[in-house]
Amino acid sequence: MWDFPLFPKQGSSFASQVDAIYAALWLTSGFFMVLIATLLVVFAIRFHHSQKRDRKLAEHKTALLEAVLIGGPTLIALGIFFWAAAVFFHTQQAPDDAMEVYVVAKQWMWKVQHPGGQREINALHLPVGRAVKLTMTSQDVIHSFYVPAFRVKQDVLPGRYTTLWFQPTEVGEYHLFCAEYCGLEHSRMIGKIVVMSPSDYEAWLGPGGAGPLGEAGTLSSAGGQVFAHLACNNCHVADSALRAPRLQGLFGSQVKLASGQTVIADEGYIRESVLDPNAKIVAGYPSPSLMPTFKSQISEDQLIELIEYIKLLSAAGMVGDERQPPAPGVELTPAPTPANREESNQP
Repeated sequence: MWDFPLFPKQGSSFASQVDAIYAALWLTSGFFMVLIATLLVVFAIRFHHSQKRDRKLAEHKTALLEAVLIGGPTLIALGIFFWAAAVFFHTQQAPDDAMEVYVVAKQWMWKVQHPGGQREINALHLPVGRAVKLTMTSQDVIHSFYVPAFRVKQDVLPGRYTTLWFQPTEVGEYHLFCAEYCGLEHSRMIGKIVVMSPSDYEAWLGPGGAGPLGEAGTLSSAGGQVFAHLACNNCHVADSALRAPRLQGLFGSQVKLASGQTVIADEGYIRESVLDPNAKIVAGYPSPSLMPTFKSQISEDQLIELIEYIKLLSAAGMVGDERQPPAPGVELTPAPTPANREESNQP
């Protein structure tokens, strides 16, 4: 059935589930279409004006018939709804061990950044059988990341991050499209997903692969340079004269704000804090924030690098060597214990 040309090859782990929902919708709709059309034809012939039929309104007890006609379609609709909702929630929650890749959309291209520092334009190389989480943003207008064979589509918005995940199941090349009209050359904003065997993917990564934490050339090492260039290490260190939230253990933690709210320190929170420090001020710190905005001083690519550097600090549970970001081979300062860790976290 799925070899019909209108259906791309199923290339992801949940492509078959999405197709099954569509098939259920088609079969259900087709069944009722045929049933209703057949009854229309039968009644039109049976009660044609040339036929001698008693057309007086007769009183019948139709409670059972009405219950079937109302309850049956309702139960079918609810069943498909909950089935589709279960698949939807599954496609929205990436596994914890998913490989993370960043995508920046721009008229009219897809820019891809791997954690190991590899960069691609209009292409994304991935290993087969590995869950992949894409964190995406746009430099200009709304775009939409669409891979028909994977049955995934996600809008890519300027000013914020959206995420998408999938798990390729077959080696091969798959079409990548922008599914949102984004300008005159929208139709040329195409690319490819190249799914490779694990060994071929390691060879494509090159010597050293993604490399250890902080290795030169990785996104996190580039982020360390951005961190130093923007003088973030003048404030976000233990011995700074200015009180600023500590970055150790920040990413993924809960941050209490001056407004009384609590937020999760994810990619979007870090991005907003860099570009608009007054948007979410951490409890216990002055308002307005002493931190200047870097909105006109940092690009989307540099923001991604900076986020990866902060993730590095959080994953290692430590901060840099007081004034400079950690260099390859430099031992980082251990994180303080919970007893003396009283400051809130925010970049």
